Amino acid sequence: MTIPLIERFRDRLPVGEATPVVSLGEGSTPLLRAPRLSERLGVELWLKWEASNPTGSYKDRGMTVAVSKAVEEGAEAVICASTGNTAASAAAYAARAGIPALVLTPQGAVAGAKVAQTRMLGARVLEVRGDFDEALAAAQELARRGTHVLVNSVNPYRREGQKTAVFEIVEELGAEPDAFVIPYGGGGNTSAYAKGLSELGSTTPIYSVEAEHRPTTLASAIRIGVPVHAESVAAARAHVVTVSDEEIVEAWRELARLEGLFCEPSSAAGLAAVRRGAVAGERLALTITGHGLKDTENADRYGPQPVLVDPDPDAIAAAAHG
Repeated sequence: MTIPLIERFRDRLPVGEATPVVSLGEGSTPLLRAPRLSERLGVELWLKWEASNPTGSYKDRGMTVAVSKAVEEGAEAVICASTGNTAASAAAYAARAGIPALVLTPQGAVAGAKVAQTRMLGARVLEVRGDFDEALAAAQELARRGTHVLVNSVNPYRREGQKTAVFEIVEELGAEPDAFVIPYGGGGNTSAYAKGLSELGSTTPIYSVEAEHRPTTLASAIRIGVPVHAESVAAARAHVVTVSDEEIVEAWRELARLEGLFCEPSSAAGLAAVRRGAVAGERLALTITGHGLKDTENADRYGPQPVLVDPDPDAIAAAAHG
C-alpha cells in the first residue's frame, strides 16, 4: 500500500495530529535512469516521473497538503486559476475531501483533455475572458472575500508538499545530483525545490526552463505570461534557461522514442535545455511534470500519423518497413 505523502514526510511538513490527511496516494514517484539519452548526450540523466501521481502531474504533491490544511481550517470550498494541471489536482482533492472546487481557466488556453478531466472530477469550471494572470487575480480576490480557499502555488502549503520531490530524488540516488532541471511556468516548483534544498543544507543548482514565447507557447502548462514566483526564482539563484517551441517539440519526441516516456510538451522543456548544452554537470535530475495524455491535441499534431493498409500480410509487412 502506498504511504500518503503527508505521512511519509510528516516531520518535514506543517501538519499536526489535527490535520485530516486528504490523500489519493501521491508521491513516491519513480526515478528512472535514461540510458539512451544519457549515451547520446554524454551525461548521466535521471528522470523523476511525476506523471505517475494520481491526476497525472506533480501538482498532487502540493495539493494534498493544501487541501488537507484547508479542511483543517474549516474551508467550505477551494478555488484556483489554472492552465490545466492545478485544475485537475484541485478538483480531485476537493472531491476526495467532499468540498466544492471552483476552477478559473483562461479562455481557449488550456488543453482539452485537462478541462475534461477537471469537469469529470466535479469542479465548476469557468472560462475567463482573459489570460492566466487575469484569472489568478480574480481567484485571489474571491479568496480575500473569504468565500473560497485559494489553492494555487501562492498558497504556501502547496510548495511545502512539492518540496518533497527533492527529498525523494536525493534519497533514491543516494546523493545529490549535479543539478535539478525543471520546467518554469509560474515558478512555484522552483521555489519549492529551493526550499527543499535549503532544508537539506544543499547548494545544488536548479535550472528552470521557460518557453521563449510564454503567452503563446504550445506547452500550455507553462503558458504563463508573468511568473507569480519570479522573485522567489531570482532569490533561489536558479539558472533560467529559455527554449523555443521547436526545441521543446524535438525533446518531447525524443523522450518518447528513446525512453518510452510520453509526457506533455512542457515536461520536455528541461530536456530541451540539456540537449542544447545549457545545463552544467554530469549527473542530472530532470523532473517530468505531467503525463502526455493531458495534451492529446498536440500529440496528434506532432506525432507520426497512422498509415492505412489493406488487411493483407504482405501489404502490412511492406508498410511496416516504411
